[in-house]
Amino acid sequence: MQSPQFAVAPVDRSLEAALRGKIDSKTKPLGALGRLEDLALQIGLVRGSLSPSLSKPHIVVFAGDHGAAKAGVSAYPQDVTWQMVENFLAGGAAINVFARANGIALTVVDAGVAHDFGPRANLVDAKIAPGTANYLDGAAMTAAQRDEAMARGFELVRKLAADGCEVVGFGEMGIGNTASASLITHCLTGATLDACVGRGTGLDDAGLARKRDLLANALDRFDGSRICALTVLAQFGGFEIAMMTGAMLAAAQAKLVVLVDGFICGAAALVAARLAPAFLDYAVFCHASAEPGHRAQMAALGARPLIDLGMRLGEGTGAAVAWPLLRAACAFVNEMASFESAGVSEKA
Repeated sequence: MQSPQFAVAPVDRSLEAALRGKIDSKTKPLGALGRLEDLALQIGLVRGSLSPSLSKPHIVVFAGDHGAAKAGVSAYPQDVTWQMVENFLAGGAAINVFARANGIALTVVDAGVAHDFGPRANLVDAKIAPGTANYLDGAAMTAAQRDEAMARGFELVRKLAADGCEVVGFGEMGIGNTASASLITHCLTGATLDACVGRGTGLDDAGLARKRDLLANALDRFDGSRICALTVLAQFGGFEIAMMTGAMLAAAQAKLVVLVDGFICGAAALVAARLAPAFLDYAVFCHASAEPGHRAQMAALGARPLIDLGMRLGEGTGAAVAWPLLRAACAFVNEMASFESAGVSEKA
């Protein structure tokens, strides 16, 4: 598959004054709906409409394994990746529950799981390889594998957009991927490694210390080309993170609203923003992850998550939980009376 060109245009701001005027004219004090007003403005600009709506919400969960997982960077064995994919397919995971509750379509993608699922309903087989190489010894993936993963993610979302999807969220599953995200975050934000490394799936103090040591060793053998996002992605990324990066860029290119989940998705967003800074016009950062590195990501991106519930599950759960806020933002713009239409006196 040929690598796509990630040409993301900034949003057209010609409607900004009219959108702000419409929001401000609603029967409320100026700014009284807080972040919902900012969200409504962003959605209206992305969709190019004074009456924005978001049809066919979809969340795509990318799954992949990491060669470094067997070195002890996670509290869970690598087999949990494929076992959780089975849980997604059976409808029993948190993301299934939240997607059903909020009317969101869900797609599960095998980006590079170390397991043979065979042909399965509701599973997209986009496997690059059965897991990445161990980045403690060398690059996690080749440049060709990285580009192929990004291209496959791009194509998946291009098809969703062609089918009428207007808002897409992303999630992931991969034992060891908080370690991968920590390395990407450190390299692309300049935050200290310690500030980027958390407990992931539940490491104790000894496990956390070991994880930090292993990641420091991985950085020691890295060639130091830290300013190149694509190099960092190939060195330390997972196939699910690379595929998600391509998918995010496809969504922005198609002028979809992009729901960015937590820490792992934030690592993909860091890469996407380096490759196409206008990506941030389309991105809604859904929740503040309890993983410490997420704060470094948000600071580097100039982003402010919508909600902070102490979540750190992944799977796209934060995106699913935040989706009703986007619906509320659209609803008040479209349905709330203005001072003029309601015959209510404005502030003197």
